[in-house]
Amino acid sequence: TTRSEAAALASAVAARIGSATQVEVAVCPPSLYLETVCQAVKGSAVGVGGQNCYHEAKGAFTGEISPQMLVDLGCRYVILGHSERRQIFKESNEGVNRKVHAALAAGLTPIVCIGETLEQRDGNETLAVLDRQIKEGLDGATGEQLAAMVLADEPVASLDPESTRRV
Repeated sequence: TTRSEAAALASAVAARIGSATQVEVAVCPPSLYLETVCQAVKGSAVGVGGQNCYHEAKGAFTGEISPQMLVDLGCRYVILGHSERRQIFKESNEGVNRKVHAALAAGLTPIVCIGETLEQRDGNETLAVLDRQIKEGLDGATGEQLAAMVLADEPVASLDPESTRRV
């Protein structure tokens, strides 16, 4: 999306949700548009989240976004372990775990993605893969922290642009 499209979409979501409080609703735009989207939903029940964050609070990590930066913009959530991060950028369960703890320390609600690839599903490995992702990705989190997180089941779609088969 463009900046104006992101703002329009977020405003439409906020208008549609109104003051409903039965569920939490969040939008997670690209980092370049976070401030714009935060302004678009300001005063509504819609939360905003980042699509990723780095595991360090501060330092010279060119191009990375720290959890504190997300909080500073008004974000309440952050997506971690997204299938594209795991597949394209080879993000490990250990890396997701470091980010989970950094997000929690900053006061963000982690939206932790888990999911198997098509090959893993076809090989009947789904439960073992998800078990590892949960155990290793959430290791060290307290019961209270786990209760505050969002776990998103996100099977990995094929990354092959020629493939018409999806998980």
